[in-house]
This record gives sequence, C-alpha cells and structure tokens, in this order.
Amino acid sequence: MTETHTPSAAFSTAQALAADFARTAVARDRKGGTPQAERDALRQSGLLNFTIARELGGAGGNWLEALAIVREIARADSSLAHVFGFHYYLLATARLFGSQAQWTDLHRKSAENGWFWGNALNPLNRNVISRPRAAGGHEWNGVKNFASGAKDSDLLIASALDSGPEGRILVAAIPARREGIVILDDWDNIGQRQTDSGSVAFERVAVDDSELFLDPGPLSTPFASIRGLIGQLIFANLFLAIAEGAYQAAVDYLRQKETRPWIESQALTAQTDPFILRHFGELWVRLEGARALTEKANARIDPIWSKAEALTAAERGAFALTVAAAKVATTQAGLEIASRIFEPLGARATTNALGFDRFWRNLRTQTLHDPVDYKILQLGDWIVNDTLPTPSFYS
Repeated sequence: MTETHTPSAAFSTAQALAADFARTAVARDRKGGTPQAERDALRQSGLLNFTIARELGGAGGNWLEALAIVREIARADSSLAHVFGFHYYLLATARLFGSQAQWTDLHRKSAENGWFWGNALNPLNRNVISRPRAAGGHEWNGVKNFASGAKDSDLLIASALDSGPEGRILVAAIPARREGIVILDDWDNIGQRQTDSGSVAFERVAVDDSELFLDPGPLSTPFASIRGLIGQLIFANLFLAIAEGAYQAAVDYLRQKETRPWIESQALTAQTDPFILRHFGELWVRLEGARALTEKANARIDPIWSKAEALTAAERGAFALTVAAAKVATTQAGLEIASRIFEPLGARATTNALGFDRFWRNLRTQTLHDPVDYKILQLGDWIVNDTLPTPSFYS
C-alpha cells in the first residue's frame, strides 16, 4: 500500500484520483452498482489512513485537510466521495464513542490492513434488535437500511436496539464479513447510485461485549455528541463540491462554444450574450456564499476536535450553529445551481452523453438525508430565543 505522509502529497494524490474518476463518472453513474476498481484505487492510495494518528500508523492529517481531500474527490464523483468521507466519519465514531483502548486498537489495525470502513448505523432504523446470548455477548437480528458503503467494506460501524427495558441504541464495530451479515444489492435510487446505500441484514450475528462502544458511548458527552456535526459538515462539503462540479462543467461547456446565442440576441456569441452572462454571475454569487459559510465551519472543526473531553456544551452548541448554516447554504445553493445550469446552456446540454443531470440527481438524493427545514428552525430558535441545538445523531 502506498503511504501518504504529508497533506500536500495527500492532496496531490486526491487530485490524480479525481482526474481518473472523472473520466468514467458519467458511464458509472448510468451503470450504478459497486465501483470496485475505484474503491480499490482509494485503498492503494493510502488516503484511507490520512486521519489516523502517526503513532498508530496513519498520516496524522487534520480535519481541514481531510475535508479538502473529500471535496476534491466529490467534484469529480460524489458517490465515491460519499463513501470515502463516511470512512473518515466512521473512524471518528470509534474515537468519539469508544474507550481509548478500543479506538486506538481499531485505528492501528485499520492502518496496518488498509481497512475501508462501512456504515450500518442509521439510528432512525430500529429494526435490528440486540438480545443477550447464553454463551455471553449479544445476538443481532433484523435489517438495517441506508447502509452507505457497507458493500466491499472491511469493518462495519453498526447499531441495534437493545431488547432490555431501556431500549438504548448500541453501537459496535464488527467485521463486515462476519457470519450472518448479508449485504443486499437493493440500492436503486435516482442519485448517488454508486454508494451502495441499500440494506444490511443481520441474521443471528454474534457481537462481543468488547465490540460495543459503551465508554463513553453515543451522545454521552459534549465531545461524543459532535459525531452528528462531523457528519453534517461532511455533507455540506459534499453538497458544495457537487455544486462546484456542476458550475465548472457548465462554464467549460460554454467556453468550448457548444452554446449559441438565441436568435433574438444581438450578441454574436453565447460567451457575450448578456442574459447568459447574468445567469453565470448570479449562480457564482450563490456558490460563493455557500463556499464562505462552509469554509467558516471547516476552519472551526480542528479547534473543536482538539479540545476532546474538555469541550463544553456551549462550545459544542456554537459549532452546531455554524455547521447548520453551512448545511442550509450548500443545500439551497447546490440545488439551485445544479438545476439552473441548463438555462444558459440550452437544449443541447441535456444530452445523456454529458450527464449534467447527475449533479442535480446526486444532490437531490443526498440532501434528503435529513430535513434542512429543521436546521433552519434551529438557527431561528437561536436567533430569537438564544437556544442552542439539542445534541442528536443529526445535529
């Protein structure tokens, strides 16, 4: 496996991967399914170890650098960036929910073996039930949906509902190929078509006590509860990158003189048509606003992360508001940009060969992960009532 030791080398590697992914992105979007060759390229790149500490075998990269790498990939292929960003997210989950012995052991083994981490957590899905086994440990049964990146993963971060009276959510790190785990090929949505975000069935899966994250556990401290904020910030960067990719694709198309001025225009070329130029100017303003709010949130994550267990509820709440603003801005601006790029480009830009529709389809699919209306409500409640968002898996 190629090791990536510095942020500049890691970003250069991401740029090269993104260029390769872009060449086949349209065809793979049509095909759907698992992008096996591209996932293997990520494995071989060394980027999977980027956020793991140096003393544990990783590159020791920080969050600001990691988010820049995810964005670079996402401009070319948001499906790959989705599961790749989730890999960093799930590594962080072990750090936030698990004991020091647990997460350091998992991170070290991940760096040694080049693990690609997959998701089967989805706290809203309560269909997987955990029951105690007579021989010790637990047995999990049920089906978990929206399990992005579970297929072809090496380790799953998964959740189940405890059958006990408290009905608490249990989160564990489990080998993806453990007996009883069946990863289903049932993802058939309009966008993010190569994220394998379908279902995972648990059929009498044995889970050891040592694999459960109980100390400190989910959402148990201000620091543990930033997991949801990290996920939301990864989404904001993903949405922004899709919008950036759509906008740049439209600009390139226009510059290549593939668009003509309308018959009533006095302009000789599309590149000088005032209405076309106005469209691009307006969309640039939307993009710049979303980019500024996202970069503001990105700049705050490493100071928050470095506080670790010393993080206060007030600090956590202030960060949540910054992330919410970025999430709202990238959702709204991204959907507008991905939809409106067709207006100045004309009917020829709708050809399937270009695949420009994938930007909107990917954004529309992923922005429905959790309702942006509730982010706006949180911001309004803070502005009017000085109320900070309540920690959850989503905020």
